[in-house]
Amino acid sequence: MIPPKHEIAEMLAELTIRNFAVIRDTRIEFVAGFNALTGETGAGKSIVIDALGAVLGARTSSEFVRTGERSAYVEAVFDLANMPTLAAVRATLSEVGVEVGADDPLVLSRDINTSGRSTARVNGRALTAAALTQLGEILVDIHGQSDHLSLLRSSAQLDLLDRFAGVLGLRHQLASDYRAWNVIRQRLARFDEEQRVRAQRLDALRFQSEEIFEANLQPGEDELLRQERSRLANAERLAQTAAEAYTALDGAATETLTESGGLDRVRTAEAAIDAIVELDRGVESMASRVRDALFLLEEVTSELRDYAEVLQFEPDRLSEIDERLELIRGMKRKYGPDIIAIIAYGDEIQVEIESLESEVHDLDTLRREEATARETLTAVALRLSSRRQEAAKDLATRVEQTIHELNMGRADFEVRFTYQPDDDGLRIDGEAVAVDSTGIDRVSFYLAANAGEELRPLARVASGGETARLMLALKSILSDADETPTLVFDEIDVGVGGRSGQVVGEKLWGLTSAHQVIVISHLPQIAAFADRHVAMLKNESGGRTETTSAIMEGNERTDELAMMFDGLPVSAESRANARALLERVESWKSRAAAR
Repeated sequence: MIPPKHEIAEMLAELTIRNFAVIRDTRIEFVAGFNALTGETGAGKSIVIDALGAVLGARTSSEFVRTGERSAYVEAVFDLANMPTLAAVRATLSEVGVEVGADDPLVLSRDINTSGRSTARVNGRALTAAALTQLGEILVDIHGQSDHLSLLRSSAQLDLLDRFAGVLGLRHQLASDYRAWNVIRQRLARFDEEQRVRAQRLDALRFQSEEIFEANLQPGEDELLRQERSRLANAERLAQTAAEAYTALDGAATETLTESGGLDRVRTAEAAIDAIVELDRGVESMASRVRDALFLLEEVTSELRDYAEVLQFEPDRLSEIDERLELIRGMKRKYGPDIIAIIAYGDEIQVEIESLESEVHDLDTLRREEATARETLTAVALRLSSRRQEAAKDLATRVEQTIHELNMGRADFEVRFTYQPDDDGLRIDGEAVAVDSTGIDRVSFYLAANAGEELRPLARVASGGETARLMLALKSILSDADETPTLVFDEIDVGVGGRSGQVVGEKLWGLTSAHQVIVISHLPQIAAFADRHVAMLKNESGGRTETTSAIMEGNERTDELAMMFDGLPVSAESRANARALLERVESWKSRAAAR
């Protein structure tokens, strides 16, 4: 059972695996606290970790598909209640359009077919492998025996040191100050170019504005000009035709014109109709209409006379109109399809000119702002670096103590700080030092696993079981700072003897105050600490080997631990040893929970 102090919710609740390597179909239920997976060599314990890695975004291939099957399937169900990284999970999911409530389970799945292609889903919605990996890194940290361990990365070492030092708030402040400083630096870098582009733009806009203003275009002007041009270009013909029309209406009979004009004939008709009206009032309306027609014809005749008199060919005015129309056509080609659009464009560029002229681009002001931002960033970076170096000493002491507790001998551990030179960076003690959103420090964990050895980078000095135990030491120290809900340790007991197994089990169980822990183990001393003990069982069915899982409880668990002691067949002595181990572990856990 899990002592009352472990009030975390179940993180990885279930893992379903189908047709994945030697596993045909199994479902493993996990609990909060310590989960142990045991079984004989080749039973498929590590395959469970491979399947979990696949559903969390690790690379997959057709080799994972069980022989004779078309595809493999893995599904992981997570309980999000009380999850410390729930906000990060929701933020990642929102990027792919998935919303999950605190009380809703999170279901990740992965289909892998024989072509090697795979499909990932979250709560039934497809997502990319990259998004699945990002989500998986938030939910689970899988620890193996080689260089894929997260703590071997320099960036991860810095992150864990900052959590241990409690300086995440200060680091966020530095990141904000760094972004502000970079913005000003980028403006300075672009200053000359921006000034040149701005001046060119202003010159072009001013030229266009002046050209449009001087053109003094009026709406509809072009149409009126075309009409006037047509009239001037045909002035002689128009005058002649107008004279003919005038003569036809008001001309007198001559030697060449045998008949009088139309007006005289209409007047004669009017007199005749008036005579009829004197005898017959019934046609009076006819006489009225004739008088109206005569009035209109007299008006037209007068207008024709005036029109003919003013018509004259004016070559200068015609040339002036042609020049104006050509100007308007050129303006349309450059600024708009018609005069109204050209006028509107002129108004727009005038607004832009005023905006550009009102902008203040003061190089000296920018330089002062950059100096102030750099000074602020330097102060925060130095304060953050100082806090880190203080915490690093405490971390080193605690790691060395924990390594000793794990029976790894007297090891030396050190957190080393270095700076990278950068002429464009910050000035620290007279030197130009590179800076980014994490600060000026480049952190590396160094270890001398045995007395008298030289301290070397962690990734180069530790290997195999030693690496796994060292990672366990660091994880136990940093468990409060590590926000990853579920920690998985694959065969962390490689190279660990029975004496150290008890201590490793204690350390692993200690992590469960803030994490769900899943361990693949060959040591009964470690498996005995489990709050959920799952055995991977290898069977042969129909001439084929397949692996299943079973929860070990009561006598079954005692026998499983006994087999881990002495193998098969299970003896009375090995059962007694298993019972004594369980009693001893439960007693220790009760005392630890009471502290």
